[in-house]
Amino acid sequence: MNGSVSSWDLSVGVDGPGTRFVLFTAGCPLRCRYCQNPETWRMRDGRQVTTGQIMAEIGKYQRFISVAGGGVTISGGEPLLQPRFTGELLRRCHAAGLHTALDTSGLLGVRATDAMLADTDLVLLDIKSYEPATYRRVTGGPVEPTLRFARRLADLGRPTWVRFVLVPGLTDAPENVDALARFVSGLGNVERVDVLPFHRMATGKYERLGLRFPLAHVEPPGQELLDRVHAQFRAHGVASV
Repeated sequence: MNGSVSSWDLSVGVDGPGTRFVLFTAGCPLRCRYCQNPETWRMRDGRQVTTGQIMAEIGKYQRFISVAGGGVTISGGEPLLQPRFTGELLRRCHAAGLHTALDTSGLLGVRATDAMLADTDLVLLDIKSYEPATYRRVTGGPVEPTLRFARRLADLGRPTWVRFVLVPGLTDAPENVDALARFVSGLGNVERVDVLPFHRMATGKYERLGLRFPLAHVEPPGQELLDRVHAQFRAHGVASV
């Protein structure tokens, strides 16, 4: 099975539990204003590989990541833009006894078969905003497919971590956070919400690619705002980190 990938790396505690082999697939249908990986936007810019090649690369680290309580995360880009490639990797990793995680916006959740999700031990679901207007302003796309996918994951009982990027002046409105917290609290399968503070560390990437970083003028959230958002999630009985 062939696929287009941007890169791969090892991470600790960021893309799922433990030390993880993270594969960044190429291609994404969204254009999030705070995107940290603009080099993954276009599938044609990726490197063509086979699932066998990726499994061989994972094999170099398999013992280490297993002992470290980690696994493999398929990220992007948007992995569900290449569902057959992503599904085959998840199947092979799962069969090898590796913990598997899928990092997705959920926009293309309909492409994830039940079989693929059965091979996925953890879904990292990026919900950029709950309010539709804000979601479209952040991503250029609709939020409803993501919310439908979240409900489907709940129906299937698939363990999920929700990821929410906190951007001052964009996603931080109290009513937006409160609505997301209320939605998450009703799902039953979400183990935690990762509140990810916006940062500008990708500015250099944009410059090298000849692109303008849309939020170059926005300051990262301060501690007071972070505390308020965490308190909102706690008020709905949702664990946030």
